Amino acid sequence: MSNTKMAIFGGGSIGIAFAVVFLRGGNDVAIYEPSAERRSLILDEVCARAEQLSAAGLASLTEEQVQVHLSVSEELSEVLRGADLVQECIPEQLELKRDLFRQIAEHVDQDVIVASSSSAITASKSMEDTGLIEQGLVAHPGNPPYLLPVIEIVPTPKTNKTLVERAIEIYASCGLEPVLIKVEQEGFVFNRLQGALLREAYALVRDGVIGANDLDKVVRDGLGRRWAFMGPFEVADVNTRGGIVKHAERLGPAYLRMGQERGQNDPWEPDLVSRVEAERREVMPLDKWEERVAWRDSALLELEKLKQTLEGKG
Repeated sequence: MSNTKMAIFGGGSIGIAFAVVFLRGGNDVAIYEPSAERRSLILDEVCARAEQLSAAGLASLTEEQVQVHLSVSEELSEVLRGADLVQECIPEQLELKRDLFRQIAEHVDQDVIVASSSSAITASKSMEDTGLIEQGLVAHPGNPPYLLPVIEIVPTPKTNKTLVERAIEIYASCGLEPVLIKVEQEGFVFNRLQGALLREAYALVRDGVIGANDLDKVVRDGLGRRWAFMGPFEVADVNTRGGIVKHAERLGPAYLRMGQERGQNDPWEPDLVSRVEAERREVMPLDKWEERVAWRDSALLELEKLKQTLEGKG
């Protein structure tokens, strides 16, 4: 275990999950939790999740290691003492976050990374007038982060770039996959994508096009199968011979009309498609297209076998 210390504020589900992630990465972890009832449950919950990961071969984190390297306290100053990174995991309420950050600012040096786990609120808003804006950022995980590795790193325009780089290194060292979000906006990227799908899903149910359970089936047994190992740009790139440029030519007008039905007018302009095409060609040259299609089909076969195994266990 290293001497790096992580201070987590909030002993709820996200705080517990981050504790597992940080402990798995070989760090000391201190959790601030004002509720005595919650404090009494934290150790057992962290140990239970660590045991699940270890049993699955995804971590080698024993109960003894958790007990040695995890502490829980109601004393804010004690939790912050010696911390290298602060992970805020309290409810999604702006003023509640601001109040906490003002208290944290009184106890941390300028080289301590202060990260918010917010799902939508930018650090510029939650850390405004707290004294933390230059060392603050959002680190928004998938839930639970010990099983969904992506984590969005969203600095403010004023965040020290060295601290941003260090945060990325720390999260990566704990087994996460950091992605740098270049522009602050509500919902970041994860929840904007999720929200776009949910908005359309609600609209389709509202309009009588499909029932809620059948819509879930379309995503679960269709879109979601490919999304388990490919993103939307790669799906489009591999689905159409000639790659993503041909996909945009053939289907772009239809997708534009669908968006306009919902009051959205965002055509896939040629320059934009070219930017995406350039990034796709860096990771998959077009002469590798047939090979990637075969890989996709093989991955889908393996996923179907796994799904049948899991359903058999149920």
